[in-house]
Amino acid sequence: MIVVTGATGQLGRLVIASLLKKVPAAGIVAAVRNVDKAKDLAALGVQVRHADYSLPETWDGALKGADTLLLISSNEIGQRAPQHRTVIDAARRSGVKLLAYTSLLRADTTPLGLGGEHSETEAMLRESGIPYALLRNGWYTENYTAGVPAALQLGAVYGCAGDGRTSSAARADYAEAAAVVLTADNQAGRVYELAGDTAYTMTELAAEISRQSGKTIGYVNLPEADYKNALLKAGLPEVVAELLANSGTGVSRGGLFDDGHQLSQLIGRGTTPLATSVAAAL
Repeated sequence: MIVVTGATGQLGRLVIASLLKKVPAAGIVAAVRNVDKAKDLAALGVQVRHADYSLPETWDGALKGADTLLLISSNEIGQRAPQHRTVIDAARRSGVKLLAYTSLLRADTTPLGLGGEHSETEAMLRESGIPYALLRNGWYTENYTAGVPAALQLGAVYGCAGDGRTSSAARADYAEAAAVVLTADNQAGRVYELAGDTAYTMTELAAEISRQSGKTIGYVNLPEADYKNALLKAGLPEVVAELLANSGTGVSRGGLFDDGHQLSQLIGRGTTPLATSVAAAL
């Protein structure tokens, strides 16, 4: 039995879709905070169980009978470490044979502030005694293409990444990799540094949006503080603005560049090109 946490999230749904191509639906458990949002998964034959990162009492039932667990990192930045500990403790009690965790690319050395909670969670896993695998995911291309409408409206892509290069991949690529690991043998102890096959700068991202949209879109590089303020003025929450601005500076320091091609090797095909993701956004 394979349990996927956060199964109604953007990544979780894609992981379930990939797993359904490999194993019977009855052997998959979608652990979700809101069961009503998982009715479509239940209709496919997937078991749906209530499990909330903030409610420790929900996890023993959610993990009953689990052999393999995918812990998709919580999206509540600043609360991730205690929430992940709740799941890890329940996994230990439940006798999970493999726990795969969606961490961050080179979480142990990353210049991104986002890496702190991931590194802390990895330490918990090392101390837990549970066999585990680390899926150190790089950037999702959708993190950038979500901003395509704003770029078209403003005539520019804004950021603070300088000439730093990002080796991103589509969210579906990472989901497929997770499904491979969850269904493969001998994964305990594996650490995968996962990133896209091709890297690009923000200037090149802007150029691709220009090429496909027919509009002139440039890249405007700002100091980190100015970029954060711009995001706040655009209505983003403080924690999100801080994350995006800090990540941009991390990109300028090489934090999201990788040329190891472990992701494409794991899924047996090339990762989704930037042009394809931009086209989808447009």
